[in-house]
Amino acid sequence: MKRILIIFLVLWNVSCIPALYERDKEDLKLPEQFENWESSEKAQKLQTEIWNQFFNEPQLISLIDTAIENNQELAVLEQEISIANNEVFSRQGEYLPKLSLQADGGSEQKERFSTPNANSPTLFAHGGLVMSWEIDIWKKLRNATKSAYLLYLASIEGKRYVVTNLVAEISDTYFELKSLDNQLTLIENYIEVLSKVKEIVVLQREAGRTTSLAVKRFEAEVSKNLARKYDIVQRIAITENRLNFLLGRFPERITRKSDDFLDITLPEIQKSVPVDLLENRPDIKQASLVLESRKLDIEVARARFYPSLKIDGNIGYEAFNSKHFKGTPVSLAYGLGGGIIAPLINRKAIEANYATANNLQIQAIYNYEVSLLKAFTEVTNQIVKIKNLTQKYDAKNKQVQNLRESVEISNILFKAGRIDYIDVLFSQRDFLEAQVEALELKYNLLEANVGLYKALGGGWRGQKEMDAERKNGSF
Repeated sequence: MKRILIIFLVLWNVSCIPALYERDKEDLKLPEQFENWESSEKAQKLQTEIWNQFFNEPQLISLIDTAIENNQELAVLEQEISIANNEVFSRQGEYLPKLSLQADGGSEQKERFSTPNANSPTLFAHGGLVMSWEIDIWKKLRNATKSAYLLYLASIEGKRYVVTNLVAEISDTYFELKSLDNQLTLIENYIEVLSKVKEIVVLQREAGRTTSLAVKRFEAEVSKNLARKYDIVQRIAITENRLNFLLGRFPERITRKSDDFLDITLPEIQKSVPVDLLENRPDIKQASLVLESRKLDIEVARARFYPSLKIDGNIGYEAFNSKHFKGTPVSLAYGLGGGIIAPLINRKAIEANYATANNLQIQAIYNYEVSLLKAFTEVTNQIVKIKNLTQKYDAKNKQVQNLRESVEISNILFKAGRIDYIDVLFSQRDFLEAQVEALELKYNLLEANVGLYKALGGGWRGQKEMDAERKNGSF
């Protein structure tokens, strides 16, 4: 009879499980390759690279090391990882037997027709072990533990994603700082050149070979670039402060060498970008783990419709008064029982949780697809950006070289009285603007290379993480 009742409860609950909403959309599939992608036999697997191998400047590597140690956002994420890990242990404890120590006592007044000694209260005392255990016959508790573990892994990938962005932002800011340093040097040199040319123009005016207009034009140009200089000085200070913030410290001077900025090179990865590298992105790994966790949550929610089997037991000593404890077996008391609990009428909460678990799974699917679309788009954009910036930078360098020669020629002709001052002024101005634009293009090119490295998921590892993975055999 009991077996028939159990089978009836299971079948009845299973038949009453509501249908889930399913997407009509097919799964998103990645293209086989990126646009403008060029195959290369030397394609490197970027998941084996770490940022101190990608970046070859010791000062930048030192700054990144400092940020990894001090950044407050990463410290917050560490606590979230610990919280997720604690949740795993908490879920594990749910499907293990619960054993506790219990001691209680008191008195109880009986009704006068229920016992011969109703006029006096009945005393009791009890002490012993109490056990409770829900048998995980539907894997509800174990699936909940697996789900929590996947979320724990997802939180680790979330931190890695933040580290990747942090490394990229520090690198971009550092390169921007060096670019501004070089722009400041150019402006100061330009002001110095203008001052020297102005002295020649003053001598020509005194000799009657030119007018005060030329002197005023040069003085105005000097004043304009002095204002430009102070603007760059301000930008340098703000950029330094932003970099210090990323490093998790108060504003201070960033030690750097800037005269080699135009010679900085990063490993070329544009021609070796297989689509498979997108799987290395921490945000995609995180979305995938969350999706797997949500699938298990549906199984957990479904199992709540089924009957649950619970075993209760206790063993200890019991007497009408603690002074009457006589030991074993006189005062020994024990009990063991089991029960089956199944929802029959009020199932709205279970159905709501089941529907919510399904909604969260569908949401996780869309989040995963968004991560894939975002990653593919970012890589494609960076590839196009690098190609165009490389060609533009090469063209700008040719312009700078031609203007350098034109400045030299104009200075010779001006001293010989063959050209007017305005030609010298325009030549110097064009040369300065071309140099500044070349510096900005160099920074944009470095930024694009770092952006591609970040878009491919590289750069989150530090040497400590690499050593730990090798030790654990997971690398």
